[in-house]
Amino acid sequence: MQQHLRPMLGLVALGAALAAAPAFAQEPQRGGTLVFAIAAEPPTYDCHGTQTFAVLQRVAPHYSTLLRFEPGKYPNVIPDVAESWSAAPDQLTFTFKLRPNVKFHDGSTLTSEDVKATYEHIGNPPKGVISNRKDSLAKIAAIETPDPLTVIFKMKEVDASIVNGAFASPWNCIYSAAKLKEDPNFPVKHVMGTGPFKFVEHVAGSHWTGERFADYFQKGKPYLDGFRAVTTSAVASQNALSGRQVMAEFRGFSPSERDRIVGNLGKEANVQEMPWLLHMDISFNPQRKPFDDVRVRRALSLGLDRWGGAEALGKITNLRHVGGVMLPGGEWAASKEEIEKYPGFGRDMAANRAEAKRLLKEAGHENLTLTLSNRNIAPYPAMGVFVIDQWRQIGVKVEHQQLETAAWVTAFSSQNFDAVVDSYTDYSDDPTTGLVKFLSADRWSTASNKFDDTKLNELYLSQARTTDPVERKKYIRAFEKITLEEANTIPIFWWHRIVVTNQRVKGWTMSPSHMIYQTLEDVWLGPEG
Repeated sequence: MQQHLRPMLGLVALGAALAAAPAFAQEPQRGGTLVFAIAAEPPTYDCHGTQTFAVLQRVAPHYSTLLRFEPGKYPNVIPDVAESWSAAPDQLTFTFKLRPNVKFHDGSTLTSEDVKATYEHIGNPPKGVISNRKDSLAKIAAIETPDPLTVIFKMKEVDASIVNGAFASPWNCIYSAAKLKEDPNFPVKHVMGTGPFKFVEHVAGSHWTGERFADYFQKGKPYLDGFRAVTTSAVASQNALSGRQVMAEFRGFSPSERDRIVGNLGKEANVQEMPWLLHMDISFNPQRKPFDDVRVRRALSLGLDRWGGAEALGKITNLRHVGGVMLPGGEWAASKEEIEKYPGFGRDMAANRAEAKRLLKEAGHENLTLTLSNRNIAPYPAMGVFVIDQWRQIGVKVEHQQLETAAWVTAFSSQNFDAVVDSYTDYSDDPTTGLVKFLSADRWSTASNKFDDTKLNELYLSQARTTDPVERKKYIRAFEKITLEEANTIPIFWWHRIVVTNQRVKGWTMSPSHMIYQTLEDVWLGPEG
């Protein structure tokens, strides 16, 4: 039985309503080179060993995955190099039938051995190989290849997120088993997949180019002759798009940046918007008093007017949505009525601030002073200023420490902070990948807080083993309740994604993640003007 995941209807509808034009309204035309901007250099070429969009948006056109998210129907999952797949009734065996005659860019044919080698490279990397997603494959017990076109994954236990968390992950690019055997670190400096475009060159600080792969397994695609990713700064990308030197920037712009570009491009601008799988949080350091006291942490959460802040900051930054631990409007999110019951999420700010002051006084810290460690790139400073102003209104004095990215990372990794502004982005609105930011530090390396909460760990594992959506939501709500009431790491705002492209760019799909739909096989260019 082929598996399909239900789309996030609210987000899809919102994205469609805000899009300036439908993605596939016209007959695709062949030819041309898509030029787009990326405001960062890639630290590696290896999909498996990184988590930055600066790598994925460049290399995705060169690779395929086992499954993929269906364009225009996020988060529905469909086959990619797999032709079909099935799951055993107990969800402990997944069988994939591969498409025949899928070619790598060197002319070799993809087989089940390449899929096996790829997933072993991620889940059990050889010494010296970096794998950023090793934990996501921890429940896979064995990978069998009974014939060249069949791959069977045997599970140690049920993993409710295995389909989109592992099999459809855009990070799990399929590599050549032969190349990995020659050199396990081959993908770090070389690009060779089965995707719609062959790698041409990368000139550091300048550009990355790819050309159409004539033997791509989706017949008739890609439509483009090639693509050119231009390395720019964030400001330069705005100028380049406004001046028509590039046709797109696929990560996202702020409202003011959007308005400036649209003002320059006029009718040539195409704007698409929707909530972003990216949230801004504050974590507290329990190794420093008084942040080991739940009363203090809860007071600091109560002191923040999230609803008023979202309305104000949403006009000038991407910080626009109020939500709990899951994407607002998504399948797993709490309703607004549920969220408003938690400390810091109620709309009566007079009552919230009175309770915050009471808690601080009870804890003996009514004149609390602290340092807020923050990044010095937008929109982090804007959120920091908002938080400091909010805490001032409950009698808390704050030093705003704005750090370069390296120093900011060092601050929370070494526990050298009182409170730290942090963020987390994902490609999937699945709880197993989405909740890791709020887990105990001993459970997941991406957790900023240094709390060890066995209750959260147990609830996390329970939801991950539960395939019934109704039961799974119960675990998620319980997880959310503890997270927001204990206030170890507290979500402040969820981002709003705004993508502006030249109207010539057709067939590109908007989604709540800037990590997917970047393979470009469906993209084509309309006429100029």
